Amino acid sequence: MFLNPNRVMAAVYMFVFSASVCVAYNPEECTFSVRFNEEVSNLRIVSMFLLPDEVLKIMIVQPDSESYDLAYSSGSIVKHEHVQWQWKAPHGTGLYTLSIQSNYSTDTMKLNIFVMVPYSAMKGEYLNGYRIGKYPAIPFKQLSIYKPPRGFIEVTSENENTYLTPHFQLKQFLCKQSSGYPKYVVLRERLLLKLEMILKRMTEEGYPAETFSILSGYRTPYYNKAIGNVRYSRHNWGGAADIFIDENPKDGMMDDLNNDGKYNWEDAKVLYDIIDDMYGKPWYAPFVGGLGRYKKSDAHGPFVHVDVRGFHARWGD
Repeated sequence: MFLNPNRVMAAVYMFVFSASVCVAYNPEECTFSVRFNEEVSNLRIVSMFLLPDEVLKIMIVQPDSESYDLAYSSGSIVKHEHVQWQWKAPHGTGLYTLSIQSNYSTDTMKLNIFVMVPYSAMKGEYLNGYRIGKYPAIPFKQLSIYKPPRGFIEVTSENENTYLTPHFQLKQFLCKQSSGYPKYVVLRERLLLKLEMILKRMTEEGYPAETFSILSGYRTPYYNKAIGNVRYSRHNWGGAADIFIDENPKDGMMDDLNNDGKYNWEDAKVLYDIIDDMYGKPWYAPFVGGLGRYKKSDAHGPFVHVDVRGFHARWGD
């Protein structure tokens, strides 16, 4: 979906019946795609996470016209050539908005830029009173994806409802540890794009949802250790999400996806299998990662783990 801008779905609504519920799903796609550094998307809302003063490279991919405008109220353009821009982020932490519009249509892409607090701002295990914990000094197997994060997204009561992509909000990825504001989150843009891809595929397969319920998104190393999870969990680096579909009824549990009258890990298998079937497709290559399914427990219902670690991994209860 993100690598094929010729699939024009922006104005197409999919009405899918699941048991007694009707969910209207709109993929919210533009007629053009944009490359932001290493990511490509045609979603109407995209988010990027930058450091203060960092330069973001923006390029229209296979444009549907020859003329586009980039609108912004903060930061600065340091270079512009045809349908390419280099935008320098402001120095101050916070949320900034850019928009890209084709001059030959009303199609507009909104880009939410979160300027992060640098990792170096931590004092011991804390960042502005919020306990992060300790990231390993030595990356797992010397893999770069296990280096400490570059920075942290600052989450406030004012910005937590921000849509990062059309169907996922910032607050869905918060660590479960108890704290006041500000809170801090690490997120990878590619995870958000992968979740949108899976959500669309589930609807196409007859399992509609407005979003995924996220049982666990980001985890601070402190919280991850407190719940007894593995040291190198991809959740700690903002590259993983534990998800399930909760539409009919909305009760905090996985829906009965296989219609057998039960709510168990066979329903998680439906979600797991659809995701696993994407593996090996050329357009899915950038999103390869871990995939696992879990049974319900006293603390939660069945769910599926997805991540964007960059290499194939599978497991399940």
